[in-house]
Amino acid sequence: MNPLRVLREGAAARLARLVDFRIDDRMRGHVERIERHAGRLAEQERRVADLAAELDRVRGDLRWTAGEVERLIPHVAAQEARLEDLRAKIALTPPADKPELAEARSLVEEVQRQHAQVRVRLTGIARYEDRLRKLEDRAGASGD
Repeated sequence: MNPLRVLREGAAARLARLVDFRIDDRMRGHVERIERHAGRLAEQERRVADLAAELDRVRGDLRWTAGEVERLIPHVAAQEARLEDLRAKIALTPPADKPELAEARSLVEEVQRQHAQVRVRLTGIARYEDRLRKLEDRAGASGD
């Protein structure tokens, strides 16, 4: 082997190690910063994926809600039309004088009072019929 060649290869290897050391030394901070950024980028990608999934869910909810709103619009329109008809009927009712209102109230109160009396009488009749049924049941049981 040629001694000059050995010396040249040794010097080249030493020079390469020195250059590698210097490059590694200068690049160390940059590499650490790139690794930090890579970690942050991976976290951001995970968050974007999570947000995309949530956005898909919200879009589905929004489509369902829009469908429900579309389904309810005719019903709401019909209710509004009925309310307007009622408002028109109320507006067409002639205004009453104070004596007429008092008379109407007294008639309503009289109807309510008579209704309460009828209810009391019907309750009494129901109790009477229940007593008769029990007596008939006893009479039927003792006659057997």
